[in-house]
Amino acid sequence: MEKKLNQLYLGLGSNLGNKIENIEQALILIQSEIGIISKRSTYYYSQAQGFVSSNDFVNIVVKAATDFSPLDVLNTIERVEKKLGRTSKSNGIYKDRLIDIDILYFNNEIIRTDFLIVPHPFIFDREFVRVPLLEILDDLTLLELKD
Repeated sequence: MEKKLNQLYLGLGSNLGNKIENIEQALILIQSEIGIISKRSTYYYSQAQGFVSSNDFVNIVVKAATDFSPLDVLNTIERVEKKLGRTSKSNGIYKDRLIDIDILYFNNEIIRTDFLIVPHPFIFDREFVRVPLLEILDDLTLLELKD
């Protein structure tokens, strides 16, 4: 019997260097290290939110399938970010970054740990996530997930 793959939505953003190239490199690594990307939004351009920067952001949302657990995906995302030059996560203090990858949804699960909150708590507060997500979202019931 074939195992059903986990479905996840990831948000990616960059506001340093060649932003689109940073995202494209991240997508290649996601495909090789996490799972197959089945959908991707168009690029969304926005100003920095939560901090002041002269560098605008490029964002994208993708849907992928994986056999990884949520924490395995998180750990792999952090490795991908480091491979692409990210030095540290923001921990609530936002700053310019080469690449940022967030888990937006994982199946239809609600996950609350010290390391991971899914659905991502700021999906609806951030237009640069909400707009590209709605462009590719298959399952609108995910929008109703709340803890």
